[in-house]
Parts: sequence; structure tokens; C-alpha cells
Amino acid sequence: MNRIGLVNEEVKELSVQLNDLLANYQIFYMNVRGFHWNIKGDKFFELHVKFEELYNDILLKVDEIAERVLTLGESPVHSYTSYISSSEIQEVVGATDANTTVGTILDGLEVLIKKQRVLLDLSDRYGDEGTNALMSDYIREQEKLVWMYTAFMG
Repeated sequence: MNRIGLVNEEVKELSVQLNDLLANYQIFYMNVRGFHWNIKGDKFFELHVKFEELYNDILLKVDEIAERVLTLGESPVHSYTSYISSSEIQEVVGATDANTTVGTILDGLEVLIKKQRVLLDLSDRYGDEGTNALMSDYIREQEKLVWMYTAFMG
């Protein structure tokens, strides 16, 4: 057992999954940041603001995930080489139109929600309330984002 009452072997498994989630969030963040900078067209003003709100929220989550790994007694992954090699979410370069950017965000949210559901189940099984609460909050927030971005797409 570690100092927060979790089994060391279980913590290692949780940390591997959290680091995988962290890598996906980092690539997702850079994609959204790029969309914010490069969006063009008649939806520019609306999406420029929405993308900024989203990337600011993602950045907070990146920090929370890394700090959760540290709280569990492990080390967060912190190189873009590692992020790129392990992330299911891929870098998107050159996207400037509303449909491509919003569609890519929806694809990214789908990946994140799936990974967070795995962590939700795993953290529940291992009695890790801290990770469980984070994942539950993230899923709830992102399900609403999926609804809203899907409605935007028509």
C-alpha cells in the first residue's frame, strides 16, 4: 500500500492509463490551439472564441492529470516525442474550415471519453476515488460538448 491507501501494483496500472490519457490530451490541446489560430471563414468569430475556451479547459485538465499521476506516486510523461508516439489522437495540420476543425474536435472528444470511461471503471475497481471523481467530471463536461459541437455541425 502507498501513503494514500492504494495498492502499489494497481497504482502503476492506473498511472499507465493516466499517462496515455495525458498524451492524448496534449495532442488534442495542440490541435485545438492550432484551430484557434488558423480558423477562417464565416464562422471565424464564433469558433475563434469557442476554441480558446476549449484549449484553456484542456490545459487545466492536462495539469490535473499530471498532478494525479504524481499524487499516485508515479511520474507523468512529459515529452512530445512520447505523446506523439503513444497518442491515439493524431496531429492535425492545416485545418482552417469550420467543418474540419469541429469534426476533428468531435473525433478527439470521442477518444478522450472512451479512455476516461476505462479509467473510471479501473479507478472504481481499485478504490481510487480521486481519479474516479476526475474522470466522472470530465466525462460529464465532454458529453455536453459533444452534444453542442454536434448541434453546430447540423
